[in-house]
Amino acid sequence: MPKPARRDNPGHSGRYPPEAYQFVRDALDYTVHRVNSDEDGVAQDRHVTGQQLCLGMRDYALRQYGRLARLVFEQWNVHRTEDFGRMVYGLIDAGLLAKTADDSIEDFDDVFDFAEAFDDVSVI
Repeated sequence: MPKPARRDNPGHSGRYPPEAYQFVRDALDYTVHRVNSDEDGVAQDRHVTGQQLCLGMRDYALRQYGRLARLVFEQWNVHRTEDFGRMVYGLIDAGLLAKTADDSIEDFDDVFDFAEAFDDVSVI
């Protein structure tokens, strides 16, 4: 019988490993600073859209893993931007992230194609 998911760590659900959830949290910080920082580099707002977060996760993955990014995601069972959305909403459900009334899990649908984003790319 599978163990129930722990509220403080959605990675225990079994679909994605804890490292994938940590990547989402790190990529969120990276994206917030890129999108919402003022001229002094201070983030004025912590909110980003699902599309902005997906693009930020793509860029962060390329910075962190280079050409191995897609392989890392495959090891984590992450194959589409919809998987990013599932992880984000798992963190929201666990009370670790928040959303606005305008946010939807559908914001993560088909933001980019993993093959186009991660295959045959030069490292950022």
